[in-house]
Amino acid sequence: MTDIKDQMMAALSTVIEPELHKDIVSLNMVRDLQVEGGTAKFTIVLTTPACPLKSVFVERCNEAVIGKVPGVDKIDINWDSQVPTDHRFQGRQNVPMRCVIAVGSGKGGVGKSTVSINIAIALAETGARVGLIDADILNPNIPQMAGLGAGRPKVVNNKMQPIEAHGIKIISTGFLTEPDKPMIMRGPMLQSAIRQFFVDVEWGELDYMIVDLPPGTGDAPLSLAQLFPLTGAVIVTQPQSVAVSDAIRSAAMFDQLNVPVLGIVENMSGDFFGEGGGEKLAKQRDLPFLGRVPLDSVVREGGDYGRPVVAVAPESVSGQGLISIAKNVAARASVVMLQNSDVIPLNVIG
Repeated sequence: MTDIKDQMMAALSTVIEPELHKDIVSLNMVRDLQVEGGTAKFTIVLTTPACPLKSVFVERCNEAVIGKVPGVDKIDINWDSQVPTDHRFQGRQNVPMRCVIAVGSGKGGVGKSTVSINIAIALAETGARVGLIDADILNPNIPQMAGLGAGRPKVVNNKMQPIEAHGIKIISTGFLTEPDKPMIMRGPMLQSAIRQFFVDVEWGELDYMIVDLPPGTGDAPLSLAQLFPLTGAVIVTQPQSVAVSDAIRSAAMFDQLNVPVLGIVENMSGDFFGEGGGEKLAKQRDLPFLGRVPLDSVVREGGDYGRPVVAVAPESVSGQGLISIAKNVAARASVVMLQNSDVIPLNVIG
């Protein structure tokens, strides 16, 4: 007679992970299965703590088990997570990061830094370990947006210590220079600064590193892609056509650099700038549309006064939009990382 646990695992092997298109048993996502008194208890190990699909898993597991496995009339799912490691990154610069995501835009003023800091905070609030590099070396904005204008990193054992705020670790040239003095650098100096922010900072173990790039297709994104095999890039645009045309060039640049584009974010969506340009671009380029953020004074004030909307007003429409975008970014990054590892089951991802 087949053991009830075997029957449960057979039933759960019909549940397909929506992003990876493989069953949750072969991916080793099902752990610690126990059946007691008609209740099957087990843990599902997700590829990110920010997974937006928990309700989908619950529904599909119920459909697979209830009425199909004799003696089981209820399931009780616990949740855990293990962010995969992008194995292309390991050993390249010897930094303990599982996933590196660049946030770029074709032009300035579209809210790229706003998106960067808020998705970093949103990921951290799910329990992930998150760092944020302000790679806009010449015009750093992240310190002000994080409320850290007067911060200065300490140096311990020849390593800079990132400054922590809102649950994330941050480094920026804004911490290293006077706010009223310009940063003047040539290309090789920019590359050196970006490399130092990765290897000369004591980050500790990180699940996600978010890199806020300067706008355009210049030295910073080129240097970053040459130094590190990026997991993927997020493109931020406004809805109007002139911003979208610049975003197209940014997406094309990442294509040429062999950096997967995780998707498009439409920022400042609404009556003033219109709506739909980012979603149209995503369809044209056959890319995921990660979501839109409405034009909202609470977002602007959050950036001006160091109070990111996800941290201070997560229940707002814009806060919810950014939280949803962060979850979609994490889900897309998990797919890319597992593809880079030839879809290695979760139990052997380091």
